[in-house]
Amino acid sequence: METVNLKGFPVPISGELPNEGITAEDFCYVQNNLNEFHLHDLEAKVKVLVSVPSLDTNICQTETRKFNEKLNGMEGVKTLIISKDLPFAQKRFCETEGFKNVESVSDYRYGDYGEDFGVLMTDGALKGLLARSVLVLDSNNKIHYSELVEDIFMEPDYDAVISVVEELISK
Repeated sequence: METVNLKGFPVPISGELPNEGITAEDFCYVQNNLNEFHLHDLEAKVKVLVSVPSLDTNICQTETRKFNEKLNGMEGVKTLIISKDLPFAQKRFCETEGFKNVESVSDYRYGDYGEDFGVLMTDGALKGLLARSVLVLDSNNKIHYSELVEDIFMEPDYDAVISVVEELISK
């Protein structure tokens, strides 16, 4: 079991984020219209999976805005911002922001993503929410980039993520 930090204090998570080179497990998520969908049903050349604790926090909102901006104009890329937030709250935030390059989805119903991808925080103030992480997958769901952000108040390495996305698009 790994840990992340919350302002320097260790927080255990449910497992380990999958490493590069393996195929990501399928998982079910809930879209903003309350429909269920599965990762393996997504048809995209590149899939970016971004887990965040809650879109009701400034850092998660900033991260979502930055991914929306940085992925602008990248054809064939599907980006999911995954949290335990209810779809209603996700929809309200994304519609207000006018996001076109990311889709917020919820892991609230089954918890597949948090459990299967090892990012569910299992203790502390944010127990039950997802740790901040990023995975970049190809069209066959093979993982090409894997980052578990060390501290909940830190942002991921956007440049590294975008570099891998651009490399996969060019193939």
